[in-house]
Amino acid sequence: MTLDLDFLYNMNEGPLRSGLIVLGVALLSVVLAIVIHRAGTALIRRLARGHPFTITATEVAYNSGRTCLILFLLRLVLTGAPDNTPGLTSISYLTSVALILALTWFLMRCVKSVSVAVVKLNPYDVADNLRARRILTQTRVLSRSAYFIIALLGLSFVLLTFPGARQFGASLLASAGVAGIVAGIAAKPVLGNFFAGLQIAFSQPIRIDDVLIVKGEWGRVEEITGTFVVVKIWDERRMIVPLQWFIENPFENWTHTSATILGTVFLWLDYAVPAREVRAEFERVCKTLPLWDKRVCVMHVTDADQRCMQVRLLVSAVDSGSAFDLRCQIREHMISFIATNYPQALPRLRAEVTPRNDPDALERIVDGSPRESLG
Repeated sequence: MTLDLDFLYNMNEGPLRSGLIVLGVALLSVVLAIVIHRAGTALIRRLARGHPFTITATEVAYNSGRTCLILFLLRLVLTGAPDNTPGLTSISYLTSVALILALTWFLMRCVKSVSVAVVKLNPYDVADNLRARRILTQTRVLSRSAYFIIALLGLSFVLLTFPGARQFGASLLASAGVAGIVAGIAAKPVLGNFFAGLQIAFSQPIRIDDVLIVKGEWGRVEEITGTFVVVKIWDERRMIVPLQWFIENPFENWTHTSATILGTVFLWLDYAVPAREVRAEFERVCKTLPLWDKRVCVMHVTDADQRCMQVRLLVSAVDSGSAFDLRCQIREHMISFIATNYPQALPRLRAEVTPRNDPDALERIVDGSPRESLG
């Protein structure tokens, strides 16, 4: 039994032989690209020891970089392929589009690697995290803006590869008078949020993990995207607020310059309360509570009316969450202390009572005689 190999000699320089040669070279180029990428990544990691941005880039952009190198070598192979290679034009076009998309992906992963490295170098899960939150907010907003720009450029280059794309752009440019106005009106919310995101990144009225009062709700900034802000409410709800709202509307930021905050406890007490003893107990209990940051511990009588007086207990804490718990603990302790030691100091409702069996009581009240009262 003999193997007939005559078909190999009959191929000569035909399309089938060119296609097989190009396919073989393409497979070799893929293997070569993988080997070069792996060796180059290992070399870069060895040389970049102590440089977190470079190390993070080799980890985050590993797959996208390998894909770009493979497609680049394939594009070189197709450029040098014979003209009679089957499907050369279509394959070359698809490879070019894929290379543009891969480069777009690679650039976006490089931006992502910078964001990841910044987060690692500036952890914000610490007590004094104001600087870390400022840097993190800028990084996230700017990285999302960079994603948008890179994706827009990548899509533009892909469209330019289509036949007639320049004619399409020329027609749009010729009708820019009307189309520009329509597009501007239609894209106003998107562009407004985009520029609001840039303004928030640089001026920073809000940052990641800031404590805000938004529309009467207390919450923390959980995430800042390219179009909206996620505010985590204290009861685990999420409020979604557009970026532009924070530029156009007033709101409270309790951690804009510092996380430390003052907390108040109001008590309404009778005039008979011994203020000195209450103040001494308040100062004593503050020193025993670990949530107090040892800055402010002051008691003031801030108001008085015909029934009782208002006492304000002012304390300080490292953040708003600690201040809330501290206020609750002080309020509970002081009410218990006053009720146990000075029950007569709690607010009372006074009323005049006229005994029914005393016919002269009304005359005494009219005449200004001493009146009976119930405390």
